[in-house]
Amino acid sequence: MSSSQDLVQALKAELRAAGVTYAALARELGLAESSVKRIFAKGDMPLSRIDAVLAVLKMDFAELAARVVHAQPMRRELTLAQEQAVVADRKLLLVAICALSQWSFEQIVATYTLGEAEVVRHLLALDRLGIIELRPLNRYRLKVDKTFRWRADGPVMAFFRSQVVGDYFGGGFDDVAETLMLVHGQIEQRQATVFVERLQRLGQDFAQQHVADQRLPAERKRAYTLVLAMRSWLFSAFRDLKRVPAD
Repeated sequence: MSSSQDLVQALKAELRAAGVTYAALARELGLAESSVKRIFAKGDMPLSRIDAVLAVLKMDFAELAARVVHAQPMRRELTLAQEQAVVADRKLLLVAICALSQWSFEQIVATYTLGEAEVVRHLLALDRLGIIELRPLNRYRLKVDKTFRWRADGPVMAFFRSQVVGDYFGGGFDDVAETLMLVHGQIEQRQATVFVERLQRLGQDFAQQHVADQRLPAERKRAYTLVLAMRSWLFSAFRDLKRVPAD
């Protein structure tokens, strides 16, 4: 959760934006200017004092909290050590994948054989790792950017390659709502970047549809896994057939 220091920093920014000096704020609060400076320098302010400052700024706490959230940098990837911590615990990795797909606490508990206390423990671990911000009633906010991805050569992707790829692509992809496509071609590199952005948006659409369908009864839903990829690559069975450009 946002710390009191984050709230105080947001208050400072709002005071600057409103042109309210410490001297002016002190007059409004009935305090000495030195006391106001000390309070802000300390960075630890009780909620009653925060409310008093918000009244001067004509803001409410929800607005301030929103400022704090928007000021937090969103992670685009984890450090190597953080990924190692996630992949070292199979259940933590599962909860991390569910969180990144925006599963609710109740849905995780109902779907997997993890007790409520166990899921809470893993959510707390993800909070410490900076993947989520855990909130009351086991709600959470993702703290990763929309472009978040596991490290290309990191431990999580290594786990997927060794444990998941064969299992996933070993399926028939022959159900009415399944498909497997392999499209090969040569395009401008700039356009390749555009296609990657489209794929990322498709992944976001899939995650948002999952959230929208959470209230549907179980009999109307089915588990799906969407895998998106694009890379400059030629199948190894054909590489020796590739014509070498003339000098």
